[in-house]
Amino acid sequence: MYSRIGLTGDVMLGRLVDQYHQQRPVVAVWGDLLDQLRALDGLFINLECCLSNRGEPWQRTQRAFHFRADPDWAVPALERAGVDCCALANNHILDFEEEALRDTLDHLDARNIAYAGAGRTRAEAFEPALVTVNELDVAFVSFTDNTPEYAATETSPGTAYVEIDIGDEETRAAVQETLNRAREHDPDLVIASLHWGPNMVEEPPDTFQKFGRWLIDEGVDIIHGHSAHIFQGIEVYRGRPILYDTGDFVDDYAVDERLRNDRSFLFEVVVSPTGDLSELRLQPTEIHDRSVHEADDEAAKWSRGRMRDLSTPFGTSFERDGEQLVVDFNS
Repeated sequence: MYSRIGLTGDVMLGRLVDQYHQQRPVVAVWGDLLDQLRALDGLFINLECCLSNRGEPWQRTQRAFHFRADPDWAVPALERAGVDCCALANNHILDFEEEALRDTLDHLDARNIAYAGAGRTRAEAFEPALVTVNELDVAFVSFTDNTPEYAATETSPGTAYVEIDIGDEETRAAVQETLNRAREHDPDLVIASLHWGPNMVEEPPDTFQKFGRWLIDEGVDIIHGHSAHIFQGIEVYRGRPILYDTGDFVDDYAVDERLRNDRSFLFEVVVSPTGDLSELRLQPTEIHDRSVHEADDEAAKWSRGRMRDLSTPFGTSFERDGEQLVVDFNS
């Protein structure tokens, strides 16, 4: 049986999204994509907020934005969409201090939603998550180079912070240790989720390209990038996809009319029963009404064209299947 694994960019359920959806059915935030999300065999997201009603906004260093969602609706919303695992290594998981981070971990644990990239200690933050998708064992690891002050320590909660530089010995040691722990479970598939780089950057720098390829050389099967708020191009390296940035999936952000941070894709990797990657499918999406939706014809056409242009330098070509773009790993 082939497995369909979905990956999304930033899922930010706080601020205006939180205010709006507290008065609506918990599934409304997924718009008309709910059935597609639930039909996936596995769903992995970057959760760009904490899940808590407690904590005070981080004031130890300058922070322009603080994202927190009411767990009474947000946690059931994740569950109803079929979210299996959350990347938590990002620059918002500690926005309401350690109390809210601990609440987030507790809420996810209570709903059996796996997570990686943040924890109560540094060891926990760097621990891989293990998820079973159909009969596939998936190891999921999560790192970030954003907000070093959010980094977990041996005794305090925080994120799995690393420098995105394969020449950095500390980074190599931390990442390799995490991957070694993942391999101890003999997974069929390894996904590395990276919240890397600044906002609104259209192309990955050379350092990110080298880092993504190095991770695949180290045994990672899928690179799940995010942080720029806009999608970037896709590279296929040694038959494995590097999604340099998956953009934004749902949020309340102001829209840049040129870069269109309200447009992205639901990224779906089709995997064989033996763990071999078969194809990558991209379903165009757009954000409006503080929810995610299938993109309309104009938005879908723009996103497909933009993705083709951004991926051409990597030699990546796409087939068209209805509204979707498809990369065939066997061609």
